[in-house]
Amino acid sequence: MGDERRPANEAHASARGTWEGDAFTVQTLLALSRVIDAVNSRLGRWLSWLVLIVVIISATNAVVRKVFDTSSNAWLELQWIIFSVIFLLCSPWTLLSNEHIRIDIVNSMFPRTVRNVIDVVGHSLFLLPLTIVMIITSWPFFLRSFEINEQSLNAGGLPQWPAKSLVVIGFTLLFFQGISELIKRIAVMRGLIPDPYIHTQHAVEAEAERLAAELKTIRE
Repeated sequence: MGDERRPANEAHASARGTWEGDAFTVQTLLALSRVIDAVNSRLGRWLSWLVLIVVIISATNAVVRKVFDTSSNAWLELQWIIFSVIFLLCSPWTLLSNEHIRIDIVNSMFPRTVRNVIDVVGHSLFLLPLTIVMIITSWPFFLRSFEINEQSLNAGGLPQWPAKSLVVIGFTLLFFQGISELIKRIAVMRGLIPDPYIHTQHAVEAEAERLAAELKTIRE
C-alpha cells in the first residue's frame, strides 16, 4: 500500500516542483521586464526635453544666419546630432508607450488574441532580429570612427564618432525593450498579468472606427 502511494506522491511533488520553477522563471522575467521599462521610460522622459533645446538651437541658428549673415557648422551639426539622440534613444520609450507606427485600422479589426499573436511574431521574427543586425553592423562602423577620431568634413564641424555611437546605443536599448515587450505579451496571453495597453488599444479602436466612418461617409 505504501509502495503504491509513493509513485503518486513522487509525481505530485515533481509536478509541484515544476510548477514552482515555472512560476519563479516567469516572475524573474517579469521583474527583468519592469527594470527595462523603468530605465527606458526614465531615459525617454529626460531626453524628451532635448526637443525644446534643439528648437532653440535651430531658431538661433536661423536668426543669426539671417540677421548677421554668418553661421557655425558646429552649431548646425549639433542640432542634427541632438535630433538623432531624440529619434534613436527615445525609440524604446515610444515602443514602451505603444505609440510606434502600425496599421491601426487593419490591426483593430482582429480579435485581441490574434493581435497578441501578431505582436509576439512581430517582436520575435522582425524587431529583435533587426536590432541584432543593426548592433552587429553598426559596432565596427562606430569603432573605426572612434579609432581615427573622425572629424566632420565641414570646417569647424564636430567629431563624428559620438554621433555614430548613437546607432549602437539606440538599437541596444531597443533590443532590450523588444525583449521586455515580448515577455509582457506572452504573460498577457497566459493570463498572468493584465494587458498594460488595454486603454491605449481602446483609444486606437475608437479612432479607427471614426476614420472608417468618415471614409464611408465620403464614399457615399
